[in-house]
Amino acid sequence: MLIALIARDKPGALNIRKANRDAHLSYVKETGVVSQAGPLLDDEGEMTGSLVILEVEDMSAAQAWADDDPYAKAGLFASVDLIPWKKVI
Repeated sequence: MLIALIARDKPGALNIRKANRDAHLSYVKETGVVSQAGPLLDDEGEMTGSLVILEVEDMSAAQAWADDDPYAKAGLFASVDLIPWKKVI
């Protein structure tokens, strides 16, 4: 099952993102369930959130992945949405 994780950073949290980026990227690689991923950007090109496509068994596995993400543990996100997603292209 594919799940789109769409996370929005808390305002003014760019330093939290930068401080935890290496741990987040290691987590992405180690878990092996990320199909695609990248930061959301503001008008100035600064990172303001995340879009991650997870390939997991079910929504509870997606939630567990999201909860264990170093970004989430650092309190980076104002909101996180997990949405079933269908790849067309």
